[in-house]
Amino acid sequence: MIVLKSEAEIRKIAASGKIVADILEQLKTFVAPGMTTADVEVFVDGEILKRKAIAAFKGYRGYPSSICISLNAEVVHGIPSRSVRIRSGDLVSIDLGVLLQGYYGDAALTIPIGVVTDEAAELTAVTEQALYAGVEQAVVGNRVSDISAAVQHYVESHGFSVVRAFVGHGIGRQLHEEPQIPNYGKAGQGVRLKEGMTLAIEPMVNAGGPDVMILHDGWTAVTSDGRLSAHFEHTIAVTKSGPLILTKV
Repeated sequence: MIVLKSEAEIRKIAASGKIVADILEQLKTFVAPGMTTADVEVFVDGEILKRKAIAAFKGYRGYPSSICISLNAEVVHGIPSRSVRIRSGDLVSIDLGVLLQGYYGDAALTIPIGVVTDEAAELTAVTEQALYAGVEQAVVGNRVSDISAAVQHYVESHGFSVVRAFVGHGIGRQLHEEPQIPNYGKAGQGVRLKEGMTLAIEPMVNAGGPDVMILHDGWTAVTSDGRLSAHFEHTIAVTKSGPLILTKV
């Protein structure tokens, strides 16, 4: 069931989204070569605590950490570790959600560390722009697949591929609500978008093929061909005046 949100509820989701956005913005300059992925989680935990919010991911369906941090060929759901050290040239994808006053905010970004390859830089830029191409379609009267098709077209027109194993989702009182939002598909299909819908749109894009596999930890998804991956996400609200991004600084 899709839950339409009131203006008051959207403001609460926006309050959670602002916390997520502020922390991710800080991470753009905090994450540096030499630190471990666990160091990043410690920093994020402190920032969430300062804001009197709750880390949405920790314990969710058994996930052990507050953030997902995925490097290079890791697509999503990478678990922070004291043994994984970040290096110059890495792509670091960070997915963060928080719960505040009963409502969730969720966003992700990919950070190029130091000097990265031309392919890594292009992949990052294309993934971020694909997110905004999808967001632009989140207007009253469109259908969910209009978002999906816009993401897929933008990505594939630049020679990359969209991950099909994971999708975006509705969000609100639950971290994952209906509808699901694939990053591929034919426009004009699926649920019609209505005012009050709140969605987490999140393209995951691979430099090579779209296939992924799950590592032995049961969580970390990696590209099957070992090529790079990037991930961007915003929580948005569908309003009568157009899409409203709730996780933007």
